[in-house]
Amino acid sequence: MPGTNLSRAEAQERAALIDVVSYDVDLDLTAGSETFGTRTTVVFTAAEVGTATFIDLIADSISSIDLNGTALDPATAYRDSRIEMSDLQAENTLTIDAVGNYMNTGEGLHRFVDPADGEVYLYTQFEVPDSRRMFAVFEQPDLKATFTFHVTAPAHWQVISNEPTPEAIAAPNAANADGIEVARWEFPATPRISSYITALIAGPYDVVRDEVTSTAGTVPLGVFCRKSLRPHLDPENIMNITKAGFAFFEAEFAHAYPFTKYDQIFTPEYNMGAMENAGAVTIVEDYVFRSKVTDAIVERRALTILHELAHMWFGDLVTMKWWDDLWLNESFAEWASTTAQAEATEWEQAWTTFATSEKAWAYRQDQLSSTHPVAADMVDLAAVEVNFDGITYAKGPLS
Repeated sequence: MPGTNLSRAEAQERAALIDVVSYDVDLDLTAGSETFGTRTTVVFTAAEVGTATFIDLIADSISSIDLNGTALDPATAYRDSRIEMSDLQAENTLTIDAVGNYMNTGEGLHRFVDPADGEVYLYTQFEVPDSRRMFAVFEQPDLKATFTFHVTAPAHWQVISNEPTPEAIAAPNAANADGIEVARWEFPATPRISSYITALIAGPYDVVRDEVTSTAGTVPLGVFCRKSLRPHLDPENIMNITKAGFAFFEAEFAHAYPFTKYDQIFTPEYNMGAMENAGAVTIVEDYVFRSKVTDAIVERRALTILHELAHMWFGDLVTMKWWDDLWLNESFAEWASTTAQAEATEWEQAWTTFATSEKAWAYRQDQLSSTHPVAADMVDLAAVEVNFDGITYAKGPLS
């Protein structure tokens, strides 16, 4: 694509013009090793009849675009990773049929083949602007909506998203071209959330299940990893930290856990530490320890678990309007997770660790030519992507 950037000014203009009601996303993960089918239906309103706007999509190809019953020509409507729309009505329905590309860089829908057994594992990573690699979307955090996912995939896979996984049903075509049995999962709609915290994880993941008692009731818990790594997983420690975090954060924030379940999935070739997808957190699988590790590394994993859990309240339930507040989003989670670790787990000296590790990280970053204010001026998506650093994460809690 010749251009994939989005400016803050463009996002503000679009947010003033439209409000998004819902997304309905239908994915076919049986089409091969390079691409997948994606069909998006978006319902949105416009403040002014007859105006124009655009929706974001990075796709291999687009077969059809329908806006309020009128077909748009993909050859003219789609350019620079945007689909242009004009003559909007007060209420609008947009449907786009496209083919998406699997990624191997940890963006969008990532595809990995396990060298141990040849099994395929998929997972999404959408922060900052990569949900548009899986479905058509108004890609900015303040345009929240409900999301309903329908997934066709091999029947022996686990399929995980933000809402509890439904029972698989027979797919219209019982087997794909390779003779593998396929099934279909019809997820319920999410609450209104930002697109960058939606998620899809699929593959023959192994799982350990538990539950935690929340102030709003029982919340199912799941810990997932590749089948070949299951002998190395220590789910008891992970579950214990998670449960301690639930109790601490619900008491501190005086608000029940805001989602229906809480899954943690250790994923391969991950390009970050973890991601706070609502109810479906993805975590780098380096934290599935294949050999004896130091207590410091176990402590660091606990901090990561608590950091992502804190985001369920601050970042997911309450979300920044634009990426100018990235520092507050991450600094709050750093402060909250370190506090929880010090007061609710065995690592009572967590703030000492913060001072010797995280604080030093912030100071090192501050001495580089790339230093920037804690509250950076995020004029566009390109500016956001270079600010996931020690200043944003570790200097903010000191401010």
